[in-house]
Amino acid sequence: MVKPKTLLEPPFVQHIHREPSVVSEGAVDNTPGESFKGNSTNSRRYFLIQATSAVGAVGAAGAAWPFIKYWTPSAKAKAAGAPVKIDFSKLSPGEMLSPIVAWRGKPIFVVYRDQPSIDALETDSGGLADPDSTNLEQQPDFAVNPWRSERPEIGVYVGLCTHLGCSPKYVETDNFENTGQGGFFCPCHGSKFDLAGRVVAGVPAPYNLEVPPYRFESDTVIVIG
Repeated sequence: MVKPKTLLEPPFVQHIHREPSVVSEGAVDNTPGESFKGNSTNSRRYFLIQATSAVGAVGAAGAAWPFIKYWTPSAKAKAAGAPVKIDFSKLSPGEMLSPIVAWRGKPIFVVYRDQPSIDALETDSGGLADPDSTNLEQQPDFAVNPWRSERPEIGVYVGLCTHLGCSPKYVETDNFENTGQGGFFCPCHGSKFDLAGRVVAGVPAPYNLEVPPYRFESDTVIVIG
């Protein structure tokens, strides 16, 4: 009589028996908290990836630095637009400050007008193209007056002719439009301006001389810009 086989007999047990799995070299062990542990190849690979990423970030920052430096204004550029202080304490009535100070690459005329010149500016406006300084772009609000300045005796102007940008010459006495007062004469094309920088009618220059923004820091020091 043949004895029936049971499900627990050794042949079936041997059939379902499995060999322990072996992690081949180069595979990743996903056991929680054990990543790359005990695997030198993966450790080296992870280190190389991190190192390469760090070098790449440094390289990108280094490549960007020249452009950032280019965008940053240089010290020379900052100085060109910086305010300029002018001390005219040694200036006497009837004189213009010398040497001429530059602001933003433009020559600045500082004139100390005497009382006869101030009186003439207040009364003699005939023959001028724009005696009332109606072109508001040519001067700050405080300079919309007969002297085109904050104080009647001190005139501050950009020394560039409004025709083609030549630098006018200061003339102390020019019989200016029969006033006997001085002014500014442009040698390039003959434009004339009175001691307030107002242009004479009929000359090539279309506008009065520009008045820069300025303020008095003291009685004898002005700050331009």
